[in-house]
Amino acid sequence: MGKRDELIAIYADDLKNKCNMTPDMDLLTKVTIGCGPAIYNADASTVAGSQAEELETVKNNFLIKKLGLSDSPQLMEAINSVIEVYGKSERNKYRAVVYYMLTKHFNKESVYG
Repeated sequence: MGKRDELIAIYADDLKNKCNMTPDMDLLTKVTIGCGPAIYNADASTVAGSQAEELETVKNNFLIKKLGLSDSPQLMEAINSVIEVYGKSERNKYRAVVYYMLTKHFNKESVYG
């Protein structure tokens, strides 16, 4: 099992046990691959849910650029709701898990088709 497969297993476990979601493994794999080398960097692989500038980065680089959504207050509401589901006190909010949940939230699975 490669490093990426190990990380995907960790992400799937987080989705099941911390977010009460049954992961679509095919989509989770595609979202993880879409994160690129960031998943291997301790700092870049997580989202700091309490830092406004980090959440802005998720909004601009993922929701607007990657998923093609238009900027609106709903984007930040969705990000905050995902952070809430993941658990505000959860120290490691993995970027791939957050992106996966946002992809599902906006029904944008087709982006990874």
